[in-house]
Amino acid sequence: MLEKLANIFRIPDLRKRVLFTLAMLAIYRLGGHLPTPGVNFLKLEAAFNQNAGSLLGFVDLFSGGNLRRMTIFALGIMPYITASIILQLLTVVYEPLAKLQKEGELGRKKITQWTRYITVILSAIQSFGIAIGLEKAGDFVLHPGPRFILMTMLTLTTGSAFVMWLGEQITDRGIGNGMSLLIFAGIVVGLPNGVRDLVQKAMNGTWGAITPVLMAGLVVFMIAVVAFIVYVERCERRIPVQYAKRVVGRKVMGGQSTHLPLRVNAGGVMPVIFASSILTLPQTVGYGLKNSRYFGDLIRLLGWGEPLYTLLYAIGIIFFAYFYVSIIFNPSEVADNMRKYGGFIPGIRPGKRTADYINEVLTRITLVGALYLIVISFIPEWLIAGIHLNHLPFWLGGSLFERLPVWVTNGLGVNFYFGGTSLLIVVGVAMDTVTQIEAQLIMRHYDGFTPRSGRIRGRRNWS
Repeated sequence: MLEKLANIFRIPDLRKRVLFTLAMLAIYRLGGHLPTPGVNFLKLEAAFNQNAGSLLGFVDLFSGGNLRRMTIFALGIMPYITASIILQLLTVVYEPLAKLQKEGELGRKKITQWTRYITVILSAIQSFGIAIGLEKAGDFVLHPGPRFILMTMLTLTTGSAFVMWLGEQITDRGIGNGMSLLIFAGIVVGLPNGVRDLVQKAMNGTWGAITPVLMAGLVVFMIAVVAFIVYVERCERRIPVQYAKRVVGRKVMGGQSTHLPLRVNAGGVMPVIFASSILTLPQTVGYGLKNSRYFGDLIRLLGWGEPLYTLLYAIGIIFFAYFYVSIIFNPSEVADNMRKYGGFIPGIRPGKRTADYINEVLTRITLVGALYLIVISFIPEWLIAGIHLNHLPFWLGGSLFERLPVWVTNGLGVNFYFGGTSLLIVVGVAMDTVTQIEAQLIMRHYDGFTPRSGRIRGRRNWS
């Protein structure tokens, strides 16, 4: 394994990409220690510690802890993700934008430019909501007033634009997806605190006499979750494809049997990130309105662990799982390409019938992948805040759930760094990044990391 890791730095281009990625991540972490002017950080961090099991802790997860300290990168990449969602949704309902997307590189550049503009606008709106919320929520602001609001808007909007630029640079000149790696870096940095929190709970006997049993069960459970994530991320449905024989001159072409791989979770972590970013937008903007006469009830219903939030989160994951797959995979285009090269699925006619069959298979496995994402994503909610079924109205049977154990309705208070969402992002991003590095190694005739990836043999090796 050490020899294979050393091969990364023996290839000049790959070495530059890896070092550039590490440098950009280091800059991102360095900016996470530059504070926003005019904020009382000690009181703000104390408030976050009191609300660690709420939605604030989940939002802070995606910002890499920057929101807790209210640094210049407090908004993180959430505005950029939300802007990307808005434009991708518009490509479905707005025909000129859909045509622009099909124009190739030029259209992609224009859409990217519009994504940047929308990101800046959303960052300004969210930073304004955060500034108003900090002034109304408590003694978090040293010198409240219009100057503080303008300074906060300028600082957080500029920081969000710079984070967006870092992610784009990593994607273009580094290894892996830049935005996903920034989230990955923020989560990994917090893992030591999560380990320390678990150790302290074990030493203090937080859960009473059954603390050792619960702690051992929790460790086994998390290992099982990691293994389950890796297993599902590797799962794929293979559709057999047969290529007919063709005579070209004196050569016989085709006649091969292969397969079309369809991943169970083709969208990866993107549906979870998309759904969470949509639900956290009203929370970050309306944090200071939670005691409002008109919006307070709605903000509380969208709180972490509430039944409405859980329902909308599940629906959002299912929607974005199908939406993201529809963007990255086109069954009609795959069927047309298959027909051009003489390929067909045994028992299925080429053309529209093949496209319908692929679409039917893709629809079913995407539903399985979405349900898998829902189960994994709800693990942190169950461990931290529980399931607030007792908050349901009387006509929905809320009073019937009052008899449930406290650890079911209020959770165990486990640090969310061990939640399913963070584990899904960490494992998924790590697997994708390793796959890209492995592809670079194999392309240059080096051994990959997995046993099945061997060195590509040149012509001289076959002589």
